[in-house]
Amino acid sequence: MTPQTEQTRPPLVEFREVSYAVNGGRPIIDALNLEVQLGETLVLLGESGCGKTTTLRLVNRLLTPTSGLVLVEEKATTAWDVIRLRRRTGYVIQDAGLFPHFTVADNVALVPQLDGWEEARIRGRVHELLELVGLDPERYADRYPRELSGGQRQRVGVARALAADPPLLLMDEPFGALDPLTRASLQKEFAELKARLGKTVIFVTHDVREALALGSRIALMDKGRIVVLETPEGFARSDNQLARAYLETLRNEFSVQS
Repeated sequence: MTPQTEQTRPPLVEFREVSYAVNGGRPIIDALNLEVQLGETLVLLGESGCGKTTTLRLVNRLLTPTSGLVLVEEKATTAWDVIRLRRRTGYVIQDAGLFPHFTVADNVALVPQLDGWEEARIRGRVHELLELVGLDPERYADRYPRELSGGQRQRVGVARALAADPPLLLMDEPFGALDPLTRASLQKEFAELKARLGKTVIFVTHDVREALALGSRIALMDKGRIVVLETPEGFARSDNQLARAYLETLRNEFSVQS
């Protein structure tokens, strides 16, 4: 049997006519069809309330579709054991969402501990991941989140999401609360890290600059639908009115700086 090529592999995540509404209200997600291919970084871009975070939460079953199917590894999220599904999907949110009374090492070790790893293996994995995200384990492993800067907390959040080596990372505006210099630095580090690890990433942002810098493809959302789905190069050439409005913000920013 001939091995599957990149082009013939099934998508890692697939939405099939997915809608989501609360108590019969207006759909937050409306008949969404989308495939996320193995190894890509798909950026969900849009204004607050457009449905991008809801879309992300449908992947790890923090939410369940009102209608349609969300598939992860060709299996409907409703057919997964929910705990197993979430351990297959690393999750990074704004300001990291660390447990404040856990040390850095304890935060990173959480999922491997739940999976029953041996202590020696856990210690080695924590050490490896802290080094991977640029935090010296000797200095940071025993600190608490309150003792870290915002950028350091985000690094710990990424390390925690990677701890059990999941194939998929879900990232919900992970750098949104950081100052511009720290944010730019972490964006660069994330792009380099992702290239090294080859993970599949779904990344939520409202920042078009971030989307263009990090995305393999950009899905621009409006009122629960995808109105543009393009590579960064294709997005920059789009004649969609909302896409043009986002791109105009970059030109305006450049004009102010000049």
